[in-house]
Amino acid sequence: MQFLVIQRMIGLLLMIFSVTTLPPMLVSIIYRDGSLQPFLYTFAITLVAGILLWLPVKNQRRELHLRDGFLVVVMFWTVLSLFGAIPFILADHPHLSITNAVFESLSGLTTTGATVLQGLDQLPKSILYYRQQLQWLGGMGIIVLAVAIMPMLGIGGMQLYRAETPGPIKSSKLMPRITETARALWFVYLTLTVACGIGYWMAGMDAFDAVAHSFSTVSIGGFSTHDANMGYFIDKPMVEVVAIVFMFLSGVNFSLHFRAWRTRNLRNYLFDSEFKTYVALMLTACVVTTGYLYYKGLFASHHETLIHGIFQVVSIGTTTGFTTYQYHLWPDFLLVILMFTSFIGACAGSTGGGMKVIRFLLLLRQGLREIMRVIHPNAVVPIKIGGKAMPLRVVESVWGFFSAYVVAFVAIMLIMMMTGLDQVTAFSAVAATMNNLGPGLGDVALNYASLTDAAKWVLCFAMLLGRLEIFTLLVFLTPSFWRK
Repeated sequence: MQFLVIQRMIGLLLMIFSVTTLPPMLVSIIYRDGSLQPFLYTFAITLVAGILLWLPVKNQRRELHLRDGFLVVVMFWTVLSLFGAIPFILADHPHLSITNAVFESLSGLTTTGATVLQGLDQLPKSILYYRQQLQWLGGMGIIVLAVAIMPMLGIGGMQLYRAETPGPIKSSKLMPRITETARALWFVYLTLTVACGIGYWMAGMDAFDAVAHSFSTVSIGGFSTHDANMGYFIDKPMVEVVAIVFMFLSGVNFSLHFRAWRTRNLRNYLFDSEFKTYVALMLTACVVTTGYLYYKGLFASHHETLIHGIFQVVSIGTTTGFTTYQYHLWPDFLLVILMFTSFIGACAGSTGGGMKVIRFLLLLRQGLREIMRVIHPNAVVPIKIGGKAMPLRVVESVWGFFSAYVVAFVAIMLIMMMTGLDQVTAFSAVAATMNNLGPGLGDVALNYASLTDAAKWVLCFAMLLGRLEIFTLLVFLTPSFWRK
């Protein structure tokens, strides 16, 4: 383990992260909300900490090994969340405890969208902007952003990319060099963000809300600047339409977006097995949800039923976590169905959470193969994705991930129940945090403020576990990882 190289890396990244407090400062100055000081202190503390880490080891320039990459990813997400919590602790409004501040910061950076804050409409604009920015930065991963500027850091980034990028198939690159790949991803990410912001503004949001919600939409984060979440814009139906479009697009593998743009051809989408499964799952959930809403007659018109039903399916299915007015009061059947869609989540290579559609597809085809083997014991039935047979190693890794996911989920849920939560609240809270979804059911339908500090720390672990896709964090906790 190259601890000095890792220290240099963390120091550099902290110095870079300190710069992200400048936009909230500008917002504070523009709106004169009196919250400039917490961000000034955060900038100074983060920058000085980064310099102190980097300066003694500034000449340590060596390529990261695989284990180094995992360690940097886990350490940086942890350290970054701690430093990201400083403004919430120092601000007069809100003035959060350390536990609540870290929970809010980690929820933002992991794009989970679970919040402990109440009274969002009365918070300073700079604090509201800062929360949205945390999600936007976390959307594609701070590590991928660092990889994009890795030549300046003097450290190769392939191991970081493999450790941080979501999904079971991580070897394919969009461009010959990993730095070019990261830049390509961020080009797509930035383009979608700008387009989404313009769409929200044209749909009726003011400029501040349009920018803020574009951040949390494209990052599939779900934070809002209002307590009512997207229900605040209930009188502007086109806002929901814009949200549906960009949540759906952000749940697609970004490499497909890039290749479609580069080749000016949509065939990349049409021939991608994961994308077709993603569309099929969304359409099925939309039909079931809108059909049941029609049956129950919860909305006054067919148009409202259709818009609200589709919006909530795409929001929960992509693990964005936006909610409409009184969504948590919908029939339990729909709430549970929607919660289960978040377990599948969005596509690999997107900003979404959950287990990823590609894993669901591989598990499904593995199950169908086993049925065929029962009927034809001697048959050789390969599992194919996009016309190509999947290596046994990939299939094994998917089953390993699924097993680890189930074990971790059950263990964390039982711990949550030990803290005094009922089964519905515990189950939904763990599902919402491990899948990086945000809103849960029961006591956490609106926010997580009522939970004990112990429960919040457990859910912080669940958020990190989900964001790093189980293995990246679990391998860090195994004794063999630390052996030479």
